[in-house]
Amino acid sequence: MQRRHFLKTAAVSIPAAASLAAPAIAQGKIEWKFPTSFPAKAPGVGTNATSFAQRVADMSDGQLTLKVFSSGELVPPFGVEDAVEQGAAEIGHSTPYYAASKNSALHFFSAVPFGLTANETTAWLRHGGGQDIWNDIYAQRNLVPFYSGNSTVQAAGWFKNPIKSVADLSGLNMRIAGLGGEAMRKVGVNAVLLPPPEIFPAFQSGAIDAAEWVGPMLDQAFGLQKVAKYCYVPAFHEPSAGLEVVVNKAAWDSLPKNLQAIVANAADATNTETLSQFEYFNALAMKQLKEQGVEFNQFPDDVVEALKKASAEVMAENADANPDFKRVMESYNGFLDMARPYGLAVKAPVFTQRA
Repeated sequence: MQRRHFLKTAAVSIPAAASLAAPAIAQGKIEWKFPTSFPAKAPGVGTNATSFAQRVADMSDGQLTLKVFSSGELVPPFGVEDAVEQGAAEIGHSTPYYAASKNSALHFFSAVPFGLTANETTAWLRHGGGQDIWNDIYAQRNLVPFYSGNSTVQAAGWFKNPIKSVADLSGLNMRIAGLGGEAMRKVGVNAVLLPPPEIFPAFQSGAIDAAEWVGPMLDQAFGLQKVAKYCYVPAFHEPSAGLEVVVNKAAWDSLPKNLQAIVANAADATNTETLSQFEYFNALAMKQLKEQGVEFNQFPDDVVEALKKASAEVMAENADANPDFKRVMESYNGFLDMARPYGLAVKAPVFTQRA
């Protein structure tokens, strides 16, 4: 049933006009529709959208305002990019891999298994050529992308029973996003992708046996600790997970240069704010969850090795199937190969020394 629901929500058809509707303009002011894939009040992911919209309004002195539509209000959660592409909305907020059915290369702009951290992703986008490739891929659909935040290192998932070996994963129905879901399938998990509002009800009802969402702050806010007491960290599949603001190309071209600069800089500022929010409140939430009896564990070595092998197969299969995926992977891995030894030599010892 869950798979049927996902296929129904993933294959979004937006009943929009063939061309972008003219923006609401009064006395030189512009109002755009701004749907998000997430509940607008959700900490981190939802406030990433509302904070961005507020910045645009403030920086433009009200010349450009964005009307935020929470998850499902205007379009389905996985249909934001479709809505913007087709002109049902001028601008949208999501995470790129929610549209990976359009192009599997979009995973790199959200997260890939054993990949870059949040700060490393920003570095790759700004200085390693990642943004140029992202722009090029989205131009194929007349979209303009902006990186607006990152949820930092995520959790691998919540489980009702301890995971002591790969065998404990076999047969589990698990909500898990991205390429991590494909890797989990290779080790015997029945992976499904549910929109955020459906995760807790499915977990509570037993429709799924395990749930991956984001990390301590958001997992606590969604109540996953009420269903399970075993949380595994870090996420092998999402060492970071990017958020995006995406603009319809025709709408973007209609803006004067000053408003284009405001949109770009508002996204950049919101990225910085969101990183600090996740770092602070994840630490606070983990402390609170431990006090409530939640056990935070790491996957056993044999599970990690199995997931590394499965992930490598997934990446190779996608690269063979999609030239865009291979192109982005070469750029991404080029920086990852430099970032990994630097991080192990310089960053990792900091945590060890202060433990």
